[in-house]
Amino acid sequence: MHGEYKVPGGKLVVVDVETEDGGVLGHVRVAGDFFLEPDEALDAMNRALEGAPADTDAAGLAARIEAALPAGTVMYGLTAEGVGIAVRRALARATDWTDYDWQLIHEAPQPPALHMALDEVLTAEVAAGRRPPTLRVWEWGAPSVIIGSFQSLRNEVDPEGAARHGIEVVRRISGGGAMFVEPGNTITYSLSVPESLVQGLSFQDSYAYLDDWVLGALGDMGIRAWYQPLNDIATDQGKIAGAAQKRIVGPGGGPGAVLHHVTMSYDIDADKMTEVLRIGREKLSDKGTGSAKKRVDPLRRQTGLPREAVIERMIASFRARYGLVRGGITDGELARAQELARTKFASAEWTARVP
Repeated sequence: MHGEYKVPGGKLVVVDVETEDGGVLGHVRVAGDFFLEPDEALDAMNRALEGAPADTDAAGLAARIEAALPAGTVMYGLTAEGVGIAVRRALARATDWTDYDWQLIHEAPQPPALHMALDEVLTAEVAAGRRPPTLRVWEWGAPSVIIGSFQSLRNEVDPEGAARHGIEVVRRISGGGAMFVEPGNTITYSLSVPESLVQGLSFQDSYAYLDDWVLGALGDMGIRAWYQPLNDIATDQGKIAGAAQKRIVGPGGGPGAVLHHVTMSYDIDADKMTEVLRIGREKLSDKGTGSAKKRVDPLRRQTGLPREAVIERMIASFRARYGLVRGGITDGELARAQELARTKFASAEWTARVP
């Protein structure tokens, strides 16, 4: 069995392993493009994993490795936890980004409720095997506040402020916090991927794994960005993006798909945002800042590039890494999404399901 894992901000770890009688690991071989000193540390890793019960989680495997490493071992681009995750992915027979023919959807602006519906419909299509893994870049047809699946509407949104600024409020199917969106100021994308791509990863690790490509794209634009648990992308100047996920079960309860979507601030009207969102002191303090305006540092200032150029560079970075062909939403997918937008995502019942 073969498993690979790109350590966030680090290097690729590759593990080949077998399971032997008694349900233990055997013939373990760790490799990758990381740096490790001394050389003997690699053999120590392999020996530490030999004989480990095959159901040991990544943290348990990491503990075995750390206990076996020679004194003074130094790892560059590598962590014991990363090796453990690569082992778990091998045992789970996880797939890799390059195992798929990725499709790009980047179409004309659409209403907020339709965007919510398209995420659900397209990810269900991936789960059913009728659609390849898809990167969808959104264009917003109207300003909006998108609240998380479990957020209280009245706690998150000031209805008077929203009405005054013509802001539509919609609720998405994923968890997480509220996002303030204006068409020219926001970059949003979705990944709809087979569940096998994140097999062997914890929920938290899957965020870092699915965000890694965009960190590389930002780096190519001169922005040193990193994943900040659980679901933020940050820089030295502040947060620039927030992610959320939803798992969708496959037909008959079989293997499903993962929706991972990210909203990035290209620019922001912070005064308007604070009039529309109820951003409390507690939420601000846990981010280490005393002002909503300081929580987000837009890409426009950090890159100096037009919004369209930032999007083009992100798409080009994804294509260079994994391959990407332009596709589109099928007539059937659009019809189902339009019906779902009308009956669910544009309905007061869904939007206020947590009052």
